[in-house]
Amino acid sequence: MESLCVFVLLLFGLFAPGLANAYGLKGYDYGHNTRLRIYKRDFVQSSIVGGLPLVDGQPQPRLEIRDLEKDDDQWNLYILALSWMQYTAQDSPFSWYQIAGIHGAPGLTWGNVAPLPGNDNIGYCHHVSILFPTWHRPYLVLYEQTLYNIIQYIASLWPPEDLDRVQNAAKRFRIPYWDWAVAPPAGESVLPLSIGGSSTTNVSGPNGIQSISNPLFSFSFRPFNGSIFPDSPYNQWNETKRAPFPNTDPNAISNNSFVAASFDNHLASYQQRLYNLFSNYRNYSHFSNEGWVGSNSNNNNGSYDSIESLHDSVHTIGGGIWGHLAIIAYSAFDPLFFLHHANVDRIFAMWQVLHNDTYVIPTAAVYATHTQNQGDIEDTQTPLKPFFVNDTSFWTSDMVRKHEAFGYTYTEVTNKTRAEVVAAINRLYTDYSPATMAFRGNGNSMIHTSQSVDSQIPKPVTQQQSRKSKTMAWQHGSISRLPLDAVFKAGPNGKSYREWIANIEVKKHAFDSSFLIYLFLGDVLDDSASWPHLDNLVGSLGVFAGHSQSMEVQHQKITGTIPLTSALLRMTADSNVASLDPEDVELFLRSALRLKIALVNGTVVGADEVDGLHISIVSSIVLVSTAEDELPKWGEVESIFDLVI
Repeated sequence: MESLCVFVLLLFGLFAPGLANAYGLKGYDYGHNTRLRIYKRDFVQSSIVGGLPLVDGQPQPRLEIRDLEKDDDQWNLYILALSWMQYTAQDSPFSWYQIAGIHGAPGLTWGNVAPLPGNDNIGYCHHVSILFPTWHRPYLVLYEQTLYNIIQYIASLWPPEDLDRVQNAAKRFRIPYWDWAVAPPAGESVLPLSIGGSSTTNVSGPNGIQSISNPLFSFSFRPFNGSIFPDSPYNQWNETKRAPFPNTDPNAISNNSFVAASFDNHLASYQQRLYNLFSNYRNYSHFSNEGWVGSNSNNNNGSYDSIESLHDSVHTIGGGIWGHLAIIAYSAFDPLFFLHHANVDRIFAMWQVLHNDTYVIPTAAVYATHTQNQGDIEDTQTPLKPFFVNDTSFWTSDMVRKHEAFGYTYTEVTNKTRAEVVAAINRLYTDYSPATMAFRGNGNSMIHTSQSVDSQIPKPVTQQQSRKSKTMAWQHGSISRLPLDAVFKAGPNGKSYREWIANIEVKKHAFDSSFLIYLFLGDVLDDSASWPHLDNLVGSLGVFAGHSQSMEVQHQKITGTIPLTSALLRMTADSNVASLDPEDVELFLRSALRLKIALVNGTVVGADEVDGLHISIVSSIVLVSTAEDELPKWGEVESIFDLVI
């Protein structure tokens, strides 16, 4: 059967010192007797993507990575399995290399799911596509299934006195997600230290506590083949990098402190974008992907954002200048990729509870994939290749509509009503929004301390360091109290305020690279490396791109947003803006708003060099929520003025 890809991993020597030392790295040493047992054991897995076993008849929750870390047994199993998977020979279909390779580079064929003629160097992933959320769902499950199977075996290696406890933890395992839009615990960064804190980590396994290479820090290619990366410096680096320093040096090291500070400075922007998606995007076509330009041409100013566009911004900031995560074709090799996408899937699951009456509609594919041509119609029955549901058929969007079919869930949606999901959204994602002022108050909420910048250009360190954030944003619990009369207006339907947004339209392949569009209030330094960390940053839009496939694709426009409301609230609280009314805000923004654009390699470009760029400032009157289980109600989104025509 062509669809059934069964393989045998002969794991003898996988964790032997000889292999580890060849790359200056170290995996877990399971001990001599265990290595002999591994050698004699066939590790068998099928390319069929199925649901993970239920526990007591229930799907198990995927946990936020910080919560998973609190469960010692599950955390140790997770780290051990990640390391095991990353050390698995790259010619195995279930190695880190090949499962990551499904997404983009090197354009390999997986599970014997052959490419269409001319598409053999393209990955299977769907971007700027109605299938963006649905295709990534079984992709994550394939990754999860692989880790789960490894974990079950590793758990069997514990000594008898610990065996039951560890195996019970193994049965409950589901992959974690990383919530980049929620305020972190006090004193911590949005980027957890477990991911970027150190290139090594201590892990407790069946052969005791050992220090191993941190599998969340990077992935090392074994062996490295520079030909799969046609670009320099990627063809010189034998491991994934985040904000590498020196940028293009063959011996560059990841600067996770830079990345952490960037995420901290973008928290207000990302959280506002996500809350707007939950509260004002009721149509799946608008919510799902950034390529829904047709509706925008009909002056629909309220549908410029999408979960894909927000996802793109996280990719570009997470990679930093020159990082793998910022390049579509290379991004899945970075361990941060699957944590990020698990959160995107969770957001999709939460949105589905809010808006369960809208889904995939037939839409022409903008991009070709390994198995699909540009212009093909994508719908609920389009096979989500290469993910088999049985020996001969593939999962479809119809089949993956309910995530519980795969044996996992999320705490926010498990047995929850719509009102309960809304309440969770209001608790998690309104730190920078006045929409919940009626029940959160102005200053009675928790204050979060994020990390940030203690210098404009971080030092080239491998370890993520603690920083203190100064953000161009107002938040609940901040020292600056809002002049309520300047923000809220009483009306017959209740209290309202104005949301302000920069709507951005641009050609995705304006350059042969990903790039970022930044907005600031006030003057900006010339050095683009400092931009993600400046105190006067309002936000950025990341355009997640790479080498375009055709002339038609080069002209494809995408859309996204940068929210302005929280920054304007900060200006109002500091008496720099009299109110959120258009006559006050327009005058202020015309004089204070600054636009900067840079490629992911740090090159600064002018707005006139960006093909298809159009930025309009828009506003909507929003009726505030009066209860925790209600979302705010948006009015018509009106165009106020054009920043870039």
